[in-house]
Amino acid sequence: MSPATGGAAAPVGIVLVSHSAAVAAAVADLARGLAGGGDLAPVLPAGGTPDGDLGTSSELIRRAAKAVDRGAGVALLVDLGSAVLTVKALLAEGDELPEGSRLVDAPFVEGAVAALVTASAGGDLDAVVAAASEAYAYRKE
Repeated sequence: MSPATGGAAAPVGIVLVSHSAAVAAAVADLARGLAGGGDLAPVLPAGGTPDGDLGTSSELIRRAAKAVDRGAGVALLVDLGSAVLTVKALLAEGDELPEGSRLVDAPFVEGAVAALVTASAGGDLDAVVAAASEAYAYRKE
């Protein structure tokens, strides 16, 4: 419960950082669809560059993180390589991302679904990070 409002605690926000805007958007849509509807935690894609090319953009990541931030932290899931480096650089700056922002070491698709389900159920940032990270153990055999 939020002491100020008497309502439910603010949800953790989720940002999906990919080299491709289409991939980030598709994973966000998939996660929303699999999370079961209802009152979902905020999740936004931050894919590609501002001009629509492949790559990562500090500007798009910052914008998405600020848009999903409700004061409970922001979980940033990334696809590969320079997306990791870009988020690490933003975190190192200290004031580029909302307070409580965290890079999550998790598989991109499975981690996004687990993170959104957990955040939507009211999990705090530690629970969201743990759920996403545990997706590495999902067996597909």
